[in-house]
Amino acid sequence: MEEEKLHGLPSSKRTPRSLKVPASAAVFVLFLIIVLSGCIISGLDIFIFPGGSLREVFNVNKIPEDSLRSSQKIEYLLNCTNATKPQTCPIDYLTMFQPTDLPARECPEYFRWIHEDLRAWKSTGITKEMVERTRDFAHYRLVILKGRVYVEHFRKPYQTRDVGTIWGIVQLLRLYPGKIPDLELMFYCNDQPVIMKNDYQGPNATLPPPLFRFCGNQSAFDITFPDWSFWGWAEINIGPWESTVRAIRQNSEKIEWNDKVPYAYWKGNTGVAATRRDLMKCNATSGQDWKTHLYHQEWSREVSQGFKQSKLEDQCTHRYKIYVEGEAWSVSEKYIMACNSMTLMVKPEFLDFFTRGMIPLEHYWPIRPDNKCRDIKFAVEWGNNHPQEAQVIGESGSKFMEEGLKMKNVYDYMFHLLSGYGKLITYKPEIPPGAIEYCSETMACPAQGLFRKNMLESMVKSPSDSPPCTLPPPYEPGEFQAFLGRKESVSRQVERWEAEYWEKMNKN
Repeated sequence: MEEEKLHGLPSSKRTPRSLKVPASAAVFVLFLIIVLSGCIISGLDIFIFPGGSLREVFNVNKIPEDSLRSSQKIEYLLNCTNATKPQTCPIDYLTMFQPTDLPARECPEYFRWIHEDLRAWKSTGITKEMVERTRDFAHYRLVILKGRVYVEHFRKPYQTRDVGTIWGIVQLLRLYPGKIPDLELMFYCNDQPVIMKNDYQGPNATLPPPLFRFCGNQSAFDITFPDWSFWGWAEINIGPWESTVRAIRQNSEKIEWNDKVPYAYWKGNTGVAATRRDLMKCNATSGQDWKTHLYHQEWSREVSQGFKQSKLEDQCTHRYKIYVEGEAWSVSEKYIMACNSMTLMVKPEFLDFFTRGMIPLEHYWPIRPDNKCRDIKFAVEWGNNHPQEAQVIGESGSKFMEEGLKMKNVYDYMFHLLSGYGKLITYKPEIPPGAIEYCSETMACPAQGLFRKNMLESMVKSPSDSPPCTLPPPYEPGEFQAFLGRKESVSRQVERWEAEYWEKMNKN
């Protein structure tokens, strides 16, 4: 940094003793001196130390030379080249950064599942051979080396699930430059689990290979990772999560709880799963009102209309919203729960990274898959008879989505998961032949339409000014079982309430 010479204040001339100065003039002179002093001190920040305050400059000995910049002053630029030239990644990306000395907050409770997802390789580590075993069904291989991302594509997934996820990882490296270890992973973008636990049991069983995916379940070793839609889902006209959840919140607050429709609402594609088609049987008939408003979404028509009739923020008019899985877990879960309505969750078989931390009757109301209609009717009747309690459950679920799933937490989850995974790698990753380097420039610059809009909106503009949250310790065996038992116990309590309800109804 080139320092400019700092001149002090000119010394004041003494007032002759024979000259009497009025008190008001003395006060004015003192005020002028204070103002001039303040201007010069400000000049230190503005002219002598560009990019930092006095406090930051005085702390330079605590920060490595090549990262002597504050995250509040650094702003990443998107360096798009001329359209006639191929877009490349800049060579001067920030590779080391020291955040401020702010104390790290503790991560949300659901981060403890990171330990569970990586437990299978805790004692053995992850070898190259293990990683290679997933090549036949993985969609791509992703390598991080010295803070740069390289991808070898094997097969194209549905829509742009791979692009959205890779974009998210690229943004993570911009948020925490130099903090993610070198690693190599395989990613599977389809819905169903692949690495089943039953295939790796018995005396001659081999260790399971690690495979990243958007959801998992109790029967699989797949490693759960945040899905692509956090950075937008252009194909169905959904923007990045932060702006979407904000719009959902704003629209839901326009309707008071008592003014919301006292029914359970669901709208979706019934063609992807039998459990959804089964749900449609719960629509009101002439003989039975199950307290539901259920709608099949005409997917082809919505695609042709750009999903303009399916805006997520316009679907918060009911007191109760139903979540039901599709082919596996569904991206719709977080949008449904953000509505400030009480979520009626049909017990899922597949869980994404955050759902595992939620508690029935605290964040949602549990619904049995094989008893949907009766369970839903009881839940709605209970909520309408206990409006304050139902509203609290709805607000608690929405708060979990807004605060527990704010993008800083999503990135911190990715950070801890990839850091923990990287520490288990027992070999030195290398750039695979034919791999493509990905960065914000190679992805956003050639993108068009809503894809480009979503990328520009979700792009990390500067390094984080605070460190990642502190990862909580893993569950102890007894503690983990107690947590799962607590969730099951609450669900059983709801079933007992419902049994009493239907017994009274039958008597009447």
